Amino acid sequence: MKKPIGMDDSSKHDGSQRRHFTTRINLFFFFTFFLFSVLIVRLAMLQFVEGKELAAKKDRSNNADTPIPPIRGNIFDRKSAPIAYTTSTQSLYFRIEQDQPKDQVVALAKRLADIFAQYGNKDLKQPTAEEIIKAMDVGFDLNQDDTAKKPSYYSVPRRIKTDLTQMEMAFILEHRDELKWIEIMEESLRTYDRENTIAVQLVGYMRPFSTAREAKNGLEFYKDKTKTEEYLDREYVGYDGIELMYQEELRGKNGVKSYPVNVLQKIIGDAEAPTVTPPEKGNNLYLTIDKNVQLATEQAITDHLVTLKSSAYRSNSYSAKGVNAVAGYAVAMEVDTGKVVAMASMPDYDPTFWSNPFSDADYKQVQTKINNGTITTAYPDYPDDEQKYHPTSIVYMGSVIKPLSVLIGFNEGLLTPNTIYTDTGVFTYGKNNSSRHTNSGRASFGPINASEALRVSSNTFMSALIGNALYNRTPGKAVEIWDQYLAKFGLGVLTGSGLPRESAGISEYKTNTKETAQSRMVFASWGQNEKYTTLQLAQYTTTLATRGKRLQPLLVDRIETYDKGQIVKKFDPVVLDQTDFPKAYWDSVIKGMLQVRTQGFDDFPYPVARKTGTSTQRVAGGKEIDNAVFIAFAPAENPKLAVAVVVPEGGFGAYGAGPIARKMFDAYDQYYGLDGKPKGPPTANKTP
Repeated sequence: MKKPIGMDDSSKHDGSQRRHFTTRINLFFFFTFFLFSVLIVRLAMLQFVEGKELAAKKDRSNNADTPIPPIRGNIFDRKSAPIAYTTSTQSLYFRIEQDQPKDQVVALAKRLADIFAQYGNKDLKQPTAEEIIKAMDVGFDLNQDDTAKKPSYYSVPRRIKTDLTQMEMAFILEHRDELKWIEIMEESLRTYDRENTIAVQLVGYMRPFSTAREAKNGLEFYKDKTKTEEYLDREYVGYDGIELMYQEELRGKNGVKSYPVNVLQKIIGDAEAPTVTPPEKGNNLYLTIDKNVQLATEQAITDHLVTLKSSAYRSNSYSAKGVNAVAGYAVAMEVDTGKVVAMASMPDYDPTFWSNPFSDADYKQVQTKINNGTITTAYPDYPDDEQKYHPTSIVYMGSVIKPLSVLIGFNEGLLTPNTIYTDTGVFTYGKNNSSRHTNSGRASFGPINASEALRVSSNTFMSALIGNALYNRTPGKAVEIWDQYLAKFGLGVLTGSGLPRESAGISEYKTNTKETAQSRMVFASWGQNEKYTTLQLAQYTTTLATRGKRLQPLLVDRIETYDKGQIVKKFDPVVLDQTDFPKAYWDSVIKGMLQVRTQGFDDFPYPVARKTGTSTQRVAGGKEIDNAVFIAFAPAENPKLAVAVVVPEGGFGAYGAGPIARKMFDAYDQYYGLDGKPKGPPTANKTP
């Protein structure tokens, strides 16, 4: 029997549909299985392979890393006596958190001010509520209604006060539930010897980094972001002196403290101990300064300034000129090494001044004492309207130039050690001999050679045989020749000490073009056309003592690691220049220096080569004042120590500066021995 037409086609169609359905079902289950497999594998990878990394990312997204300021290295003297050192201290910090009502923040500031006033150190000025609000950096002042201004940043706590007393800490911890948003942190504090201020201006001081990098008053080093990328606004950095010069060696490296924050980066809780990475400590510096010699030098200047004002001292017409002196500067260098044993700029001040809040009036009290007068311009402590009537720390060097003047004259063939000059007390020069100069007190010394001219400090000898003679021989090059010689002895150029803000002095024989070149050379030959720093004079004196070897002044003996004392760097003597003159020239000059008379050296147990200087300087109103200048080295035959002293308005160098130098030599002799044998402790110095 035949099948009906169309039956086979229908069966085939149904079978085809069932097969397609089955295939689709199988594919669906296959892809479902595949997707679940991928998901399971991915979950396994997330848990076992990427789990730690993702957890770390989660932590980072919920925490803000707050750098901890590094622990600064210490500064010691050459015998390891601490000068500037880091101590552990407790500081109070304020956290900016979300939804902090202004009235509560202001109330907190006022409460903290009361706590500080009641329980803080009574010897120190305590921050006011206004100063606390400013330190909080919350975007408003104490009495300001407009709160539109925002904080500078959120996630970093602000330091409100450091060096908390035990009473302050106890009270704050007892009331921590009611004193919201604050915490006490342990950190390092820069400490200085307040009882004995030691080389304050040399060591320098520190300021907050936020101040140091300011566009207007900041320092170039801190404005360079490539050098200060890790620096923190709230950390203190070197701002002057050794603290600035060796900032990178002293600083150390940041630590890290993590705080939980919300999406706005506002702190929402306390840091936990496991999230703290301690900072690395900086290196320690050991200076070339000796604490005892430094203190003896500081006290010698202080005492002599008082002596110059005493009625008994003023009865002597020579010493009476120093009655107006209010400041003194002194440097002592070891002749063999160039190490600076003492560098005193007096009066000095308490270096902890910078550690506490201060007003403009407070700053005014110390302003004249901040600069290191041995290397740069420091102003005497007079009212502003009187400053122009008084000299700064950089004065004419006066007759202390004369040993070099004679050496220049010898080497240029202008005279010999045996040349005789008849000193009448007056020297005339210029067109029709219209210009004239005299010796001090118009003294005439008759026939003298170079050694005797140094002994009596003849201005006319220097003018006639050296300054004027050099000009007459080479009128167009005299100034240049003079300048080249002075530079080889460290005058008119930087000493190489590396100290920030060091001055090269003022060589007026080059800059004072109102005078003729002839007049400039005459004045320069006896020190009335050159203004140089005390450190330059000390380097110059050392060059005389070494007979031509100019040494770099060394201020740091070595750098060591903070804890283990491992040597990082050792500083050896550096010869910057060498000038070779015949022995006869040196012998003639030193012979004259040995015969110079100076107050305080009559019973000195060693032969000392010295030169006094009385530099006359015209100030505002046409008034002339005399500055006391003194240089010396001892023992003369085998020099160990070179000294330079400057006392502005100190009068004659023999009286206004010489006695200070004597005490410096005595101190060095007692602790080190000018003959290599220490003589014992000093008798009347500041308490070491």
